[in-house]
Amino acid sequence: MRAPQSLLRRSAAILAVLASAVLTLQGLVRAQTPNPTSAANPFYGSVTVRPIADEPLKLSLDEAIALGLQNNLGLRESESSEQNVQGQRNEILQNLLPTITLTGDLGVHQQNLVALGFGPDTVKEFKKDHIQIPSNLSFITRDDLTEGKIQFGQMIFSGPVLAAVKAIGAAGRAAHFATMSARGEVVQQVASAYLHALAAESEVDNARALEAADQLLYDHAHEAHEAGVVANLDELRARVQLEAQQLALIAAENAREKNLILLKREIGLDSGQKIMLTDPAPYSDLAAQTPAELRAVAYKNRQDYQNLKNQVIEMKAIHAAYRAQRLPTLTFGGYYGVSQVGGSGSHGNFAAVGALSLPLFREAKLRGDTEATEAQSDAVNAQLTDLRDKIDFQLRSALLDVNATAKLVEVARSNLDLTSRALTDETDRVNAGVDDNLPLVTAQATLASAQTNLVESLYQYNLSKLALARAAGVIEAQYRVYLGR
Repeated sequence: MRAPQSLLRRSAAILAVLASAVLTLQGLVRAQTPNPTSAANPFYGSVTVRPIADEPLKLSLDEAIALGLQNNLGLRESESSEQNVQGQRNEILQNLLPTITLTGDLGVHQQNLVALGFGPDTVKEFKKDHIQIPSNLSFITRDDLTEGKIQFGQMIFSGPVLAAVKAIGAAGRAAHFATMSARGEVVQQVASAYLHALAAESEVDNARALEAADQLLYDHAHEAHEAGVVANLDELRARVQLEAQQLALIAAENAREKNLILLKREIGLDSGQKIMLTDPAPYSDLAAQTPAELRAVAYKNRQDYQNLKNQVIEMKAIHAAYRAQRLPTLTFGGYYGVSQVGGSGSHGNFAAVGALSLPLFREAKLRGDTEATEAQSDAVNAQLTDLRDKIDFQLRSALLDVNATAKLVEVARSNLDLTSRALTDETDRVNAGVDDNLPLVTAQATLASAQTNLVESLYQYNLSKLALARAAGVIEAQYRVYLGR
């Protein structure tokens, strides 16, 4: 019976080693997966604004988010778009404001009177009529002209311009809410990256602690084998477990460094800057909220929802602007100027002109523009209706995720406590010589899995709360509340 038991134990050891190796390789593959870049999503990039410091930079979650709001590339692009819309708004407003232009010029003009039709034959005709012509008359003349003029223009009424002003105002508000939505995206991205880096740091700490425990186990097995107390298999098994855990530690450290690089890229720090995360992984229960309560908050605070509502107003105004092309346009303009020629004295001149423009027949173009904008307006209205349903879907999904991950944390905590107790009991049994180290290796692997599950469940729980805050439109103002900080 001893031979089959020995074979069974050897097989179990080989399976344990293979399982550990597979987990290690999976960790290495995950660690080598490239991080997302700004080429695919600008919120993964930033504008680097500070040089690398010699000392590690201590960074809290609040400080990381503040840096992200200052330097994140996606937010910078959104702010530039809002500024562009503001510039277009000022251009359109100029059509309703008076235009005043002051010009002045001083010039020397030389004319050939013959080329202008005043030649010798014309002089002869004047003499026939007894008109006195100077004998030294030159047909090449030179005049000094000094002139000053002030011009004024004012649009009194234009239906398209008035509607365009209303449309660009709505576009400006939509751009503002788009920027606010981008701020929420930055908060979620940076907070998620910070939490992910914390989870990776916890994985490193767990892997390092397990490595130390495996080192002690190997030292104990080596000494026992040297003393002839245990078989060579126990020492071999302990050494394989130690080296597998060393591989896991290397993979965990690599994943941590890559997650820190991603965080630094999102907040405007150089990738070579060393940082220390000062906040621990947060954990707190979230106050119960119903979908109806969250919907009311979201409809009031969701920036993308407010953005789309203003796009509806903008499209209605653009539609009205095209319809208003059938209305007359009334403008007024004029000028007053002073001219002086050759120092012979100055004289003033002016003009005051009112103009009424009325399109008589451009029906095909007018109808085409009107129908096109009406179709665009209908499309935006449909998007707004869909977004209301989408908000409800996102809130319900986020609530389900929060509740599910909260339960996962409870189970992971309980499982970690049980596996820790099991490892302690098995350690006592091995030290007492009651059992070999195979069950101890298995207990350590189970503990490592439980620690990883707890870290992952805490990370997922915090991510789900951030997603709920984002779905409700309050992530920038209340991310601390949702994370329980």
